Amino acid sequence: MLAAGVDTLKNIHHGWAWVVIIGNGLAGVWALAANWVQQLRTRALWWFVGAVQAAVFIQVTMGAILVGHYKVPLPKFHAFYGFVAVISVAVIYSYRYQMKHRLYLLYGFGSLFVMGLGIRAMLIAASR
Repeated sequence: MLAAGVDTLKNIHHGWAWVVIIGNGLAGVWALAANWVQQLRTRALWWFVGAVQAAVFIQVTMGAILVGHYKVPLPKFHAFYGFVAVISVAVIYSYRYQMKHRLYLLYGFGSLFVMGLGIRAMLIAASR
């Protein structure tokens, strides 16, 4: 029974990585485009950004459960990139008032940065 739970959570963790990577990439491109195209500045953008940034927290939580509860070994620096992604989301969010005049650039480049961290974490896990 325990092995089935580990395998299921590992599969969800692997699949969810694509949600984090592709989602943050799309959010980044959308926010950067919204910096120049007024029509793209919709409430849907912020809902989408919130959803894909929440996906980062879900991904890291699943990884922490795999390591902490199920004792799944992880490659060097894999967890580092995950936690840096969480910290990046927090930093981006904390600068939203100071960068209000450049909010779309902040979230655009910030989301692309988080996407890059996800790609790097995935590549490290794949090379193992």
